[in-house]
Amino acid sequence: MFLAAPLVARSLLTALDVKMFVCYEHRLPQDIPVVVVSNHRSFLDAAILIEAVPRPLRIACHHYMGQTPIMREMVHLLGCFPLAEPGHRQQQFIERATDLLTPQQWVGLFPEGTQPMVEPTKAQQVGKFQRGFAHLAFRTPRPNLAVLPVAIASLEETVYPTIPIRWLRWFDASEPMFDRRGLHPMIVYRRANVLIGRPYWIKSEHRQQYWGKQAKKIATDLTEYCRQEIVELLSQGCY
Repeated sequence: MFLAAPLVARSLLTALDVKMFVCYEHRLPQDIPVVVVSNHRSFLDAAILIEAVPRPLRIACHHYMGQTPIMREMVHLLGCFPLAEPGHRQQQFIERATDLLTPQQWVGLFPEGTQPMVEPTKAQQVGKFQRGFAHLAFRTPRPNLAVLPVAIASLEETVYPTIPIRWLRWFDASEPMFDRRGLHPMIVYRRANVLIGRPYWIKSEHRQQYWGKQAKKIATDLTEYCRQEIVELLSQGCY
């Protein structure tokens, strides 16, 4: 089924008449495993990343997306893998992503989590990044690895209200963002730029520093590097 993911992504973007343009393609790493991280505001973001990068891309998605009808089927067609419930989430993600990560197949994720999907945000706004992808980058046994920040910059979009946010608690009662009133927004891009950031190359000296009390700082530094890179790219690409 995953072999059909690029076709499914392209068909979805075509059906919704999404116009996208990829910038700075020369920054894409070659012939090594890559962890792709991106900002996240729309259900179309996974399809856009799959269309934009030159390798098969397996994207981690929120636990509830693997439980919710219709969304669950779309996640499956796009080759995404839902995260586990909170108690086992980080370890399961690292193990699963490590199994999938090769020079021929990349892994992607959205470090902002659920919040920007539930709370409408401006196109150039970026929330706090979670550090899971950084821990993956330093823990995975892949000897050569790059972390690639990618900005999805919306130039024109339409926002549709959909189901009550609280209904999503039926599929994931552990997510505090679902305990609120209002309708879940669905953002459909009309035009979007995809801007490739400067890769962060994971070197042996980085892994040597990743231990004990230093591990959190090293992971935080990488997390902030990717977030800041995306913020700067959005300042270029949203206008």
